[in-house]
Amino acid sequence: MIEYKNVHYRYPGNEAPVLRDLSLTIPEGDFVLVIGPSGAGKSTFLRCLNGLVPHFYGGTFSGQVRVLGRDPLHEGPRGMAPHVGFVFQNPEDQFVVETVEDELAFALENYNLPQATMRKRIEEVLDQLNIAHLRQRRISTLSGGEQQRVAIAAVLTLQPQVLVLDEPTSQLDPQAAEEVLDTLLKLNHDLGLSIILSEHRLERVVQYADHVLYLPGDGQPPLFGSPAEVMARVPFTPPLVTLGKALGWEPLPLTIKEARRFAKRVPSSGVRVQPDTRNPKLETSIEVQDLWFSYNGHDALRGVNLTIRAGEFVAVMGRNGSGKTTLLKHIVGLLKPRQGRVAVIGHDTRHASVTEIITHVGYVPQNPNALLFADTIREELDFTRRNHHLPPTDYTPLLHLLGLERHAERYPRDLSVGEKQRAALASILVADPQVILLDEPTRGLDYQQKEALTAFLQKQKRAGRTVVMATHDVELVASCADRVIILGEGQVVVDGPVRQVMTDSQVFASQVNKLFRDARFLTVEDVLRQL
Repeated sequence: MIEYKNVHYRYPGNEAPVLRDLSLTIPEGDFVLVIGPSGAGKSTFLRCLNGLVPHFYGGTFSGQVRVLGRDPLHEGPRGMAPHVGFVFQNPEDQFVVETVEDELAFALENYNLPQATMRKRIEEVLDQLNIAHLRQRRISTLSGGEQQRVAIAAVLTLQPQVLVLDEPTSQLDPQAAEEVLDTLLKLNHDLGLSIILSEHRLERVVQYADHVLYLPGDGQPPLFGSPAEVMARVPFTPPLVTLGKALGWEPLPLTIKEARRFAKRVPSSGVRVQPDTRNPKLETSIEVQDLWFSYNGHDALRGVNLTIRAGEFVAVMGRNGSGKTTLLKHIVGLLKPRQGRVAVIGHDTRHASVTEIITHVGYVPQNPNALLFADTIREELDFTRRNHHLPPTDYTPLLHLLGLERHAERYPRDLSVGEKQRAALASILVADPQVILLDEPTRGLDYQQKEALTAFLQKQKRAGRTVVMATHDVELVASCADRVIILGEGQVVVDGPVRQVMTDSQVFASQVNKLFRDARFLTVEDVLRQL
C-alpha cells in the first residue's frame, strides 16, 4: 500500500539529512501514528506521501516512495491530491475561500468535475463529518475543532484512499480533539481509509493506532510495530504507559480501561481535596474587574473578575473559543476593554501603552511567527534585550534549556513548528519579565522539551514571577500549575486549586487522575511517591 525504500532527504542549506536510509511498508487501511522528538523528521515523512517533499521544499532526495503504486516524486502534489489528502498542522494555512461550502467545492472545481458530482460529494462529506450545519458559515468564525473537521472534509471531497494529518489535535481542547479523532477512526473503519498522522500528545491518540512509527532522529534507525511494542521500547510515553512501565504492569495498558485492574493494587485512602492555599497578603500582580469585550457584536468576555498574585502559576483552560486568548491579550494590553478594568503590575491597560506594559510582561502568542523576524535566533534575542534597554548576556543556558543551541545561527522561520515555538519562547524569556503569559506553549513540543519548559517555569515561579498559561494540555497543567481557571463562553466557570479542579472534572483531568479519581494523584510522580 505505502512503501518507503532507502529514502534519504536533506533540506536546502542543511548539512545533515532529516531522513536517512528509511525503509518500511505500511499495510493498506492502517491507522498509523508517527511519533518522535521535535525535528526528527515526522512532518518530512508525511510530506513525502504527496510529493510536497521535495517538490515544494526543494533539497536533496534519493530513494523511492510508492503510494497506491504511484510515485509522488514523479506525480507531484497535484497528481497525488486525488489519492492522498493532506491536512496541515494549522488548518487555516490551507483555506482559500471564505465559507465552508465554497471551501469544499474548491478542489472539485480545480479538477473540473461535473456539477452533479460536486453536489453529491459535498453532501456526503458534510454528513460524514457531521458539519452540515456549518455549510454557510464563514470559516473565520469557526472554532478550532470545527476548522479541523472542515479541513478534513475539504480533502475528502476528492475521495482519497490515504488521509495524512500533521498534529491534528495540537490546537484543540480535549473535547474537540476527541471529536476529531473519533471522526478519523470512523473514516478508517467505515471507509477503509488509511490514516497516517503525527502527534506529540500521545495520551490522546495512541489507543487508536494499528501501528506506531517512531523516528528517533539523529540518523538512528526507526522503530515500527504495534502500539504496545513500540511504547515499551521508546524513551518517552504518555503518563499512563509511563506509570505501567515503572510499576511493571503487563500487558502494558494503553487505555484507562486496561489500567483499571492494575490501579486496584495502589493503596488509596480516598479523595483528599487540596485546600485553597492562596495567600491574600502577597502582592497583586494582575487584577481583572468586570471585563467585557466583543468581536463584531459577539461577547468574547463577559464580566470576568480575577486576582492573580505574584508567584502564582495559573492555567487558563476551556473549550476553543471560550475567551482564553482574548483574556491574555487584555493582560498585555493588545486589546482594550469595552467595559471594566485590567491592571498589571499597577499599570491600567486602558491608559498604559503596550510598550510600557511589555517592560514587565512577556507574552508568547499561539502563532510563533508573530514574534520571529530577525535573520537568526541569536539576533532575535539581541533585539529583545536592546528593546528592553538591557545589557548583552550569555544566551547559552536559555538556548540549552530549550534545545536551541545548534540552531542559534539559523533563520527562525526555516525551523520546524516546535522549534519555532521554542525560539519565540526564548525571544520573550530572555528579557526576564515579571509576568509571563503563554498561549498554548507546548504546541509542537515533545515530552522531553515539555519537561524542560515545566522545570524552567517552576523556577520562574519560585523566583516570585507570575506565570499565566492558556492551554489545552491537561498533562502539562497537572505537572506544573497550582491554580486552574476554566472559562466557558467568556465567563469564569471554575477557579480553584489544580487538584480540586482536576479531580472534579471529567474533561480537564489528567490520565493518572482519571485512573484513580483521587486528588493526591495527578501525575506519575504523585503515584510513585505514594508507593
